[in-house]
Amino acid sequence: MTDALYTASATATGEGRQGHVRSSDGVLDFDLAIPKEMGGPGGALTNPEQLFAAGYAACFHSALKRVASTQKITLTDTAITVDVGIGPLPTGGFGLSVTIEAELPGLDETTAKAVLDAAHQLCPYSNATRGNIDVQLNLA
Repeated sequence: MTDALYTASATATGEGRQGHVRSSDGVLDFDLAIPKEMGGPGGALTNPEQLFAAGYAACFHSALKRVASTQKITLTDTAITVDVGIGPLPTGGFGLSVTIEAELPGLDETTAKAVLDAAHQLCPYSNATRGNIDVQLNLA
């Protein structure tokens, strides 16, 4: 990348996954909780995997809309759901997995798959994770 069009900045404080995050502009400003599945209290607080899933879903949906527009394909009532898993790696440490499920009503399977694959090539999150995280693409 030669020139960043936008740079987001956020700071984590406290106990990491059981701490607090705040964006530089204050729009995001909340506590985090470790999910029960990972030994934490869970509850009504978010966690890093949910934040990553939300960002990836929004970004991928934008890429999908852009690809469709470029190809003169009309999309209506679309949705992208991103599931982010976290677990131990066989080599030590932890890793992530991602499943992207696209709801593309009104498109035949061949066209939907082509748009989905093209969006995966365009999306900055997909480009950042390619080769690092197992990402599965599915049509709903």
